[in-house]
Amino acid sequence: MSYPDIKITFLGTGTSSGVPMIGCSCEVCTSTDKKDKRLRSSILVQSAHTSVVVDSGPDFRYQMLRTGMKRLDAVVFTHPHKDHVAGLDDVRGFNYFMRKPMEIYGNEMTLEVIIREFPYAFTEKKYPGAPNIHLNTISSEPFQINDLVITPVLVWHMQMPVLGYRFGNFTYITDANRIEENSRELIRGSEVLVLNALRKEKHISHFSLSEAIAEVKELNIPTAYFTHISHQLGKHADVSNELPEGIHLAYDGLSLTL
Repeated sequence: MSYPDIKITFLGTGTSSGVPMIGCSCEVCTSTDKKDKRLRSSILVQSAHTSVVVDSGPDFRYQMLRTGMKRLDAVVFTHPHKDHVAGLDDVRGFNYFMRKPMEIYGNEMTLEVIIREFPYAFTEKKYPGAPNIHLNTISSEPFQINDLVITPVLVWHMQMPVLGYRFGNFTYITDANRIEENSRELIRGSEVLVLNALRKEKHISHFSLSEAIAEVKELNIPTAYFTHISHQLGKHADVSNELPEGIHLAYDGLSLTL
């Protein structure tokens, strides 16, 4: 099957508190290495005709400004936690200049939270300047945004269902600590897999570094990048030197072309 060429830009690669973490003076949070500065996790996916962001966390406005984005076709959500939805209000800029609603995609649970968190965007009589949002409910079936065909991949964040997404030969998964076999089958064959790796110690709802490495090896993915990283994982340069061949730490601003 042929897929359109896509460019992936990591808008943020940090966990919910970001890196550096407020009030922390550890060696990671005080590092001068730009690769140790991590906004909340999100990616930009671009094809010849389409631009899609996966998750609009608290840093969404700044992420859009530093990429210089002038248009955006959609925001696709993985799940409704604050660090993935809190910046949605800032689609207002795109509403104004593109003169149309922002298309939002998510499962029923996520869209219910968005309506609750941003009620002023959905009232019958909205005040001037409120975000203009059009909701699209997705399930387990592939869906299409212009020339991008997107396949949801169900994973588990402790007991919460989270959607990863496959774009052609690229699969993006964040906030997971369990992947069932039927979802693994959707991932297999990807050229690149992005997976969360929170820290080295085991965590109740995220893959640890060793668990994420084991998943990549079990899935036989040739190239993998880890994201949703906390300051507890260690400095980018140090951890990168410990990783197996083909596995890397993602960092803010990293771009991939497939």
